[in-house]
Amino acid sequence: MDITGKTVVITGAARGIGKSLAVAFAKKGARLALIDLSADDIAATAAACTELEAEIRAYGCNVTKEDEVVATIAAIAADFGALDVIVNNAGIVKDGLLVKVKDGAIVGKMSLDQWNSVINVNLTGVFLCGREAAEQMIRFGKGGVIINMSSISKDGNLGQTNYVATKAGVAAMAVTWAKELARYGIRTGAIAPGYCATEILSGMTPETLAKVTAPVPLKRLGQPEEIASTAVFIVENDFFTGRTIQMDGGLRI
Repeated sequence: MDITGKTVVITGAARGIGKSLAVAFAKKGARLALIDLSADDIAATAAACTELEAEIRAYGCNVTKEDEVVATIAAIAADFGALDVIVNNAGIVKDGLLVKVKDGAIVGKMSLDQWNSVINVNLTGVFLCGREAAEQMIRFGKGGVIINMSSISKDGNLGQTNYVATKAGVAAMAVTWAKELARYGIRTGAIAPGYCATEILSGMTPETLAKVTAPVPLKRLGQPEEIASTAVFIVENDFFTGRTIQMDGGLRI
């Protein structure tokens, strides 16, 4: 797909990988529909893309709320008269051990709130946004691309039962959607980043960062721009669908 002039939707666009995704697609000449909890939160991302002369609209939307997602995706389709790509990037973490034991005694366990909060954003949110985007793509009849943001944690990671379940789930959904939607010219994919230099990790001490990067063969964090370039590759390569690209510097957890 030639990205120039295409309408690209990005969820979780306010910062980090979401912001880098927006900039990467803006550089390719895309028209951008940027989604976050509040449209005001997208100001910095919008400013960076405006410098690249991209057409941008910001939308406030809670991706866990079906009515908000339905209304927002419909509004994007109406505002742009197209919907060609969506990158389901919005996500949260609420880590914790399934059961925490100290000195032989059980002192805690992952709460249902921890489970539900992450499932609602990372899994249900991707389902809702993917479903609504697919409907609009089918209606427009011009095909499209759906990308889900997974994680290296999809293969299992200590203290992340909830997060792991969601990231494995969105990768599996990309496979399923590839099979269901190919007849409409819609391709899918997922990206599984390893540890990246986003706000969360950038706030760590040098000692902690050294421990994080030590098992990575390339001995560094990934850059958000490198994840964004992977999304651009998926969109531009018309023979790519239903696969997950691991962007982890060779790390295996």
